[in-house]
Amino acid sequence: MNTEKTPSKHSAEVQKSLLHRLNRVEGQIRGIKKLISNEVYCDDILHQLEASRSALKSIEMVLLESHLKHCVIHQLKKGDVSVVDEVLTTIKKITK
Repeated sequence: MNTEKTPSKHSAEVQKSLLHRLNRVEGQIRGIKKLISNEVYCDDILHQLEASRSALKSIEMVLLESHLKHCVIHQLKKGDVSVVDEVLTTIKKITK
């Protein structure tokens, strides 16, 4: 049984979506830094932080779905059932 991990090969569409979303989050974080520097009302900053956290959660879900549909299935077809425990550990971490 080959347990070697191979890099994921996301479809061009998924990769483009992930990068677009990450660029948006990066902009949100820069905006939050400005808000803090400009001493903007804390509640407004908290709302922006939550928006960024939500955007990152959305990215996690897109990536998890792609991982399950492609990487995990590929590893299972190769006979690597340890990937199931790996995915369960990851899901536990991201759902805390």
